[in-house]
Amino acid sequence: MVIPKIKDMIEESIRTKESLLKNAGRIKKAASIIVKALKRGNKVLIAGNGGSAADSQHFAAELVGRFKRERRALPCIALTTDTSIMTAWTNDYGFETIFERQIQGLGKKGDIFIGISTSGNSENIIRAVGKAKKLGIKTIALLGRNG
Repeated sequence: MVIPKIKDMIEESIRTKESLLKNAGRIKKAASIIVKALKRGNKVLIAGNGGSAADSQHFAAELVGRFKRERRALPCIALTTDTSIMTAWTNDYGFETIFERQIQGLGKKGDIFIGISTSGNSENIIRAVGKAKKLGIKTIALLGRNG
C-alpha cells in the first residue's frame, strides 16, 4: 500500500529536520566562516551530484541573487553548471576528478568550498575537499548517510 511509504518518507523528513535543530550551532559556525570569507573578498565554490548539483546551483543563485533582502551580489560559483568543462574533462580524465580540477583553476587561498553528497561518499566531492585543503581553501560538507 502507498500510504505507509508516504508516511515513512514524511517521518524521515521530520528526523532530518530534528537533526538540523540539534546541529544549529554547527550551521551557525559554517555560516560565520562563509560570511568572513565573503567580507575578505573571497568567493564560495560549491558542488554536488544529481539532486545535490541542483542544490548547489540554488545555493549559488541565492548568494549571487538575493536571499531575504536586497543587497549586492556575492561571489559564488556552482561548479556543476559549465557543461563544456564538465563534458570535456570527464570524457578525457573521468568524473571523479572534475570538481578538484575546477577548484584548482578557480579557487584561491581564503575561498570556501562547499561539497554536498547525499551518500556522504561521492568520490569527486571527497577529492575536491582534498584539493581545496591543499590550496588553503576552507571546506564545508553537507553529507548524508554515513559520510
